Amino acid sequence: MYQALKFLFILITIIALASCGNDALQPKPEAKLALQYPSPEYQRLDKGNCPFTFEVNSFARVLSKGDCAMKIEYPFMDATVYMDYAPVKDNIRELLIDGQKLSFSHNRMADVIDDKIYLNPDKSVYGMMYAIEGNAASNVQFYLTDSVQNFITASLYFDRAPNYDSIYPAVDYIKLDMRKMMESMNWK
Repeated sequence: MYQALKFLFILITIIALASCGNDALQPKPEAKLALQYPSPEYQRLDKGNCPFTFEVNSFARVLSKGDCAMKIEYPFMDATVYMDYAPVKDNIRELLIDGQKLSFSHNRMADVIDDKIYLNPDKSVYGMMYAIEGNAASNVQFYLTDSVQNFITASLYFDRAPNYDSIYPAVDYIKLDMRKMMESMNWK
């Protein structure tokens, strides 16, 4: 009996060793989040009593809040761009400081704050866009002004905890829409 068990053990060991081939171990490929968003289609937004017009993505839902402030919602991304308007009344310096303060208040959670100046002297539209990388509450903001009568700020927020790796595709998509808003801005 002892010989039979010894023979069985050796046989199982040989089979186990023979089943191990020379296949090299291969790591799993990196997983990439493949979110598909519709190609943007822009339409002119003109709120009759507001002193400006701009183009907005037709997939977004625009809700007016009064005094030319509005929410631009992206329901399929759980995201909202909050846009506020203020008339310039010898307070351009304070408005500019407030427009910049919002972006730099996210400095603690930001890995990088990328600021881009926007100038369009033909339309008298001047401003700055801030793209914030990291787990900040708002990842994209901008302000626009004609420096004489009008001042607009806009900021992007998500209805979920800010995990930049997870929301990056949506941030990138909406950032392009916000750039289009800036480029298509016209004062009345």
